[in-house]
Amino acid sequence: MTPGSRKVAVVGVALSDCGRVDDATPYALHAQAARRALADAGLGREVVDGFASAGLGTLAPVEVAEYLGLRPTWVDSTSVGGATWEVMAAHAADAIAAGHAKAVLLVYGSTARADIRAGRRTGNLSFGSRGPLQFEVPYGHTLIAKYAMAARRHMLEHGTTIEQLAEVAVQARANAALNPEAMFRDPITVDDVLSGPMIADPFTKLHCCIRSDGGAAVLLAAEELVRDCRTAPVWVLGAGEHVSHSAMSEWPDFTTGPAAVSGRLAFERAGVRPEEIDFAEIYDAFTYMTLVTLEDLGFCEKGEGGAFVEKGRLLVRGGELPVNTDGGGLSAQHPGMRGLFLLVEAVRQLRGEGGERQVRGPDGPGELPRLAVASATGGWFCSSGTLVLGRD
Repeated sequence: MTPGSRKVAVVGVALSDCGRVDDATPYALHAQAARRALADAGLGREVVDGFASAGLGTLAPVEVAEYLGLRPTWVDSTSVGGATWEVMAAHAADAIAAGHAKAVLLVYGSTARADIRAGRRTGNLSFGSRGPLQFEVPYGHTLIAKYAMAARRHMLEHGTTIEQLAEVAVQARANAALNPEAMFRDPITVDDVLSGPMIADPFTKLHCCIRSDGGAAVLLAAEELVRDCRTAPVWVLGAGEHVSHSAMSEWPDFTTGPAAVSGRLAFERAGVRPEEIDFAEIYDAFTYMTLVTLEDLGFCEKGEGGAFVEKGRLLVRGGELPVNTDGGGLSAQHPGMRGLFLLVEAVRQLRGEGGERQVRGPDGPGELPRLAVASATGGWFCSSGTLVLGRD
């Protein structure tokens, strides 16, 4: 088989213990997720010759690879916020297709919640004040304020309402209710969202992601390894990545995120259209991220996201386009750079492992979904990575 001609599949996915994990280190969560992903695939760690990780250690991913007992010949430490893992997965797929690696393991783990609880750190409101950020931080422009300002712009330009944004949180919680691994499962209403404490206008508490502990791992492999795996392959059909801005003053349009580019590239390279997608996993640190990314990916026209999310369209049960089927970062778990969790959930759904929250395919009950998109955003709409995944 000539280099560059190999197909690439996700053959193993797993989560570590998630939610409230007070007795583990981030390294331990990395290891737990990695072991589970390899077991899911039915492969030993000796097949892993590529490794990608970010967010932990002085020399990531060197320190994490050492902790896991790996000596990879292909590595990636790309760090672009929450979109890191979709971008890494795209890089890994390219490397495998080109013959530079045969099996690449992506791993993440964080004790963000436990660290704050134990006083090992405080809640960070910004990413520092160096570089371009020095011109924004003195004015109190925190991370959440950047998203809140973008949401306000969408409301001004397109008439999006706060009730429509609240619907995103309500439907995410309804999906989480079907997920035994979700951190918050009790139903909420639009009124619950609107009446919560204000965090950054217009976002109340339930417009914002939860803070949890947890880790995830994804194993990608060349097609010749698929026959040795215990799981059905989920193929990487297309991928796209894009960086937009760092300083808010350099963002041309607050109502359009970088997924508008990464999504277009992913769909073009996969040879599919948005209307063919059965479900979507979208990064949702805030409700506005879900809404605007749905527009950017082409599931509705620009400015129509508010109307699109109404009437239960995002629900696993009865929704036209199930979104964040595990409950997302708003309800399931959000230990930091959550993009890898999107890939885990997408693969589980395509393999029919969703349990009560299993999405059905286009041919009706009993049929599994065929196509999924996972799209993550990093920073404050600074970056995006989008993957189109499909099963045989």
